[in-house]
Amino acid sequence: MKLLLDQNLSPRLVALLQELFPGTAHVSGLGLQRADDETVWKYARDGGFAILSKDTDFYQRSMVRGAPPKVVWVSMGNCSTEVVLQCLMDSRDQLREFESDKETSFLVLGW
Repeated sequence: MKLLLDQNLSPRLVALLQELFPGTAHVSGLGLQRADDETVWKYARDGGFAILSKDTDFYQRSMVRGAPPKVVWVSMGNCSTEVVLQCLMDSRDQLREFESDKETSFLVLGW
């Protein structure tokens, strides 16, 4: 699964997630840091990304539109990059199942 990290997540996660999720990118690295949600949605859809966000915006959009793109909502409030990374690492099997599930358009992760 290739993840597109929303602005509300640290760009440092890109390098930390490459081994587990090759091709992962951050909106700021793609010139999309000021893009509206619709533009990010289309970029993710057209580029084969799943959107990873801490906001409910993409989660809500996914409930209405479905996939693609798939959306992973990290429902953890304010926390460190290390805590988000640990959540993703602990959820890797769940993320792999989510990627292959053709019926599911969003996944909520959190502790």
